[in-house]
Amino acid sequence: MKKIINNPETFVDEIIDALLLAHPKWIKAANADKRALVRADAPKEGRVGIVTGGGSGHMPGFLGYVGEGLCGGVAVGNVFSSPSSEQILEATKGVNGGAGVLYVYGNYGGDVLNFDLASDLADAEGIDIETVVLTDDVASAPKERAADRRGVAGMVFAFKCAGAAAERGDSLDEVARICAKANANCRTMGVGLSPTILPAAGKPTFTLPDGEMEIGIGIHGEPGTHRGALQSADAIADDLMRQILDDLAAPKGSRLALLVNGLGATPLEELYLLYRRAAKIIDGDGLTVAWSYVGEYVTSLEMAGASITVMLLDDELEALLAAPAHSPFFREGTRA
Repeated sequence: MKKIINNPETFVDEIIDALLLAHPKWIKAANADKRALVRADAPKEGRVGIVTGGGSGHMPGFLGYVGEGLCGGVAVGNVFSSPSSEQILEATKGVNGGAGVLYVYGNYGGDVLNFDLASDLADAEGIDIETVVLTDDVASAPKERAADRRGVAGMVFAFKCAGAAAERGDSLDEVARICAKANANCRTMGVGLSPTILPAAGKPTFTLPDGEMEIGIGIHGEPGTHRGALQSADAIADDLMRQILDDLAAPKGSRLALLVNGLGATPLEELYLLYRRAAKIIDGDGLTVAWSYVGEYVTSLEMAGASITVMLLDDELEALLAAPAHSPFFREGTRA
């Protein structure tokens, strides 16, 4: 294992210390162990607070989306581990401006359990809570069981749309509705080329022989739909996009947001090759790429690979994508 770290046991805490030192304009700690972070200007009185959370190892995933027009707070777990209900509650109290708090997080067992517990604790303290569980990963369950799917890079669009609604002063019910709509309109497929290595374990989370790829892999190394010989960028994009578009079933003439996301160790140049082919496929299907995003948005430490996310747009969602948003990590999309 080759990593630039000090002690695997303090890896996450040192990262949080570094982020607080580097970005005091944007984030502050909401509790003593610094595992609950909130916007530097939180709470926003009279505004809905948005709290997300999950395991570390996905930067800028989760904590990188605390900022203006995005999430108000985040609970930070250890690498690939859920934050505790107490940490979630501290983030909740840190963003509560009196208009309620929306929980937005990926569909993973530990996260669901601990956010549910935190919701009960917040309710006991008089804080109104709504929840949207993110489920955009096409590979993780068939369409008839879409509610069982994992949440992956589609979270970026959910955070962006919900955050814009909260920033303009929408009610808790309305922010939750918009977030659920964004999630329902998102589909993601990923491909893995090499495993990730957990700092504490010092060994790969799975094995993948040289010259092979895994289609449908999850952001923690969860098994995908199939493995095979490594294909060209165009062939990989064909495989991912066909499954995305077949599942999404967007009417011809629809406008889409397209996000090509690196999983941690794949060069930006290669991501653009995937984008190139994906955009051509969308155009060939009689659809339009209205918004483009290329870069690292939700990673898996040093895993090589990428994911493609497509969101079906309407006037409401497109206006929310266009609203201002700022954090140390969020990279705005490009409007066509």
